[in-house]
Amino acid sequence: MDLHILISNLTNPTLLFFVLGIIATKVKSDLEIPDSTSKFLSLYLLFSIGFKGGQELAHGQFTAEIVWSLLFGLVISAIVPLYLFFLLKTRFSVSDAGATAASYGSVSAVTFVAASTFLESQKINFGGHMVAVMALMESPAIVMGVVLVQLYESDQQKLQLGSVVKHSFTNGSVLMILGSLVIGLVADLKQAEGIKPFTTDIFKGFLAIFLLEMGMVTGKKLSSFATYGKFATGMALLVPLLNGCVVAWASGLVTQEVGNRFMFAILAASASYIAVPAAMRIALPKANPGLYIPMALGITFPLNITIGMPLYLTIIDATL
Repeated sequence: MDLHILISNLTNPTLLFFVLGIIATKVKSDLEIPDSTSKFLSLYLLFSIGFKGGQELAHGQFTAEIVWSLLFGLVISAIVPLYLFFLLKTRFSVSDAGATAASYGSVSAVTFVAASTFLESQKINFGGHMVAVMALMESPAIVMGVVLVQLYESDQQKLQLGSVVKHSFTNGSVLMILGSLVIGLVADLKQAEGIKPFTTDIFKGFLAIFLLEMGMVTGKKLSSFATYGKFATGMALLVPLLNGCVVAWASGLVTQEVGNRFMFAILAASASYIAVPAAMRIALPKANPGLYIPMALGITFPLNITIGMPLYLTIIDATL
């Protein structure tokens, strides 16, 4: 791994704000981001990355690589929860295993946004269609997790598969990213230039404030998570690194573009802590969010944005 890239990533202002959020929690500071502001920042980041992705698609042609990329993303989001469920079921309850597997099979939009900033710092471009890949990878993992729980837990209330699919696609974060992507795709290019300062120039500043809030949330959840022992912590560390490294290598079968391969790796390595918990609250009420949310947000998220991203990029460079 290139130590220069690692050091540069660790000293990124947005990451340092994330650390500041954790410190603020640990020293019991009264620093606080209002809930309404946090929700606005989330919507803004999803809107910005989706709209810019749609604009990129509008500039290019619809190629076979885009089709294969979409299919590859769907395969990843189905395979990860499948293998992980059976591994987790040896130590977790069936519901907890299903919800956690769905979290790791799904993706983190915030990690994707952080990854796009990392690529920008390395002067590496990625295709706008990767935004569509990210959006499509949310739902299959949720459906897979619910189906596996219904198959292996006899007293689980049977749900209509259609309602699960509908909820996974109408979840606010998914709808925002998909809607922004479509709007960016069909919007007049000259008219779109008018909002470019909003979607591009202030993006990193809003990301820094959002990660500050994520750091505070992480700091609050880490202490309660300690009761689950070493197995949960080990899985939250090993699973993303395994998924990210394998996909960093395997993505070469779909595309040779470094930026696209990197985004595949970070999507495979990330875990959802927004869309999946919202869906699991309805689909798997017996699953404990005090387990799978801290795993995804408290351990996997900081792991990916510190060590993970330079590692996946190193693997991709080595396999070119």
